[in-house]
Amino acid sequence: MLLIDLVVFHGKDHEESIREALIWTGVWITLALIFGIGVYYYMGSKTALDYYTGYLIEKSLSVDNIFVFLLVFSYFQVPPKYQHKVLFWGIFGALVMRFLFIFVGVALLEQFHWIIYVFGGFLVFTGIKLAMEKDKEVHPERNPVLKLTRKIFPTTKRYYGSQFFIYRMGKLIATPLFVVLVVIETTDLVFALDSIPAILAITRDEFIVYSSNAFAILGLRALYFAVSGIMRLFHYLHYGLSLILVFVGIKMLLSEFYHIPTPFALGFIAATLIVSILASIYNPKEEKPVSEDKLPEE
Repeated sequence: MLLIDLVVFHGKDHEESIREALIWTGVWITLALIFGIGVYYYMGSKTALDYYTGYLIEKSLSVDNIFVFLLVFSYFQVPPKYQHKVLFWGIFGALVMRFLFIFVGVALLEQFHWIIYVFGGFLVFTGIKLAMEKDKEVHPERNPVLKLTRKIFPTTKRYYGSQFFIYRMGKLIATPLFVVLVVIETTDLVFALDSIPAILAITRDEFIVYSSNAFAILGLRALYFAVSGIMRLFHYLHYGLSLILVFVGIKMLLSEFYHIPTPFALGFIAATLIVSILASIYNPKEEKPVSEDKLPEE
């Protein structure tokens, strides 16, 4: 599906319309739901419920990625028609990294059971920290991986279409688009540290953990183009995401003493998302008035 998306429908660089992005968002969500039906048919209702709960957690947490993508693309002034390619390879890299993270995480939990408390505590801490953040900022110039990349590859100052590299004077030179890809990949690595422990609170079945994770991030590209323009309107959403992280962290910490039923967890997560979105709609954020000293001179 990723290859069809890139080669067939996005073979030529173009600025993706909201209508096109909404259609693709619907396609990815439909595929995820159909996959869940297959899980139900072959693996039973409990496993299917774990899959759908994990998918909803990962999908809701992936919304935070959209904020960061928006800030990174704005910072590097990436032309809209090239953003799709960066997101495609960013998602492909995320699939590989999360595959490794998930199997390492499950192996650690099985070998060292006490790590479940580390994961749970980390999620609670991250959730509280997210709730206290007012304005999310991105500082790519501080990214150590980016600094290392620029030391290894000389970088051009301007974009060369959708190319990540060009040859000049017999040397391989990176374009700013490759620099953006490096930033996207490293930020997703940070997000994986939150999302993977969160879904491990629901199930430790590697197949369910990875498939729900994969379907959530596969549709992230289309979701970005569909809602990036209105994401800033949902100013209460990050409070909802922080509450979800705290909830799954507590669920993980209590797992040895009390098992919170998966249907309850699914309902709580869905209700939290709905309430935070509705609160944002019915109580819109007030725009700060421009002070007189910042107004342009006549």
